[in-house]
Amino acid sequence: MRLKDIREDRDLTQKELAEYLHIRQNTYSQYENGHRELPIDILIALARFFGTSTDYILGLTDEKTPYPEAFISQ
Repeated sequence: MRLKDIREDRDLTQKELAEYLHIRQNTYSQYENGHRELPIDILIALARFFGTSTDYILGLTDEKTPYPEAFISQ
């Protein structure tokens, strides 16, 4: 995952991101270091925060541009 790289590119600390996500800093650190699996809701929140795709965060693509939001009609 690219969490550390994109966090550092924005000059953010783990604590700042953890506060944004409403989690503890040590939990965020475990996500970043791969010691704990990243929940989908946190992954989505990070993609929105950084303005990128979940695939980019996960290292599945080198394309930083996010996909268009899906429109779901009811």
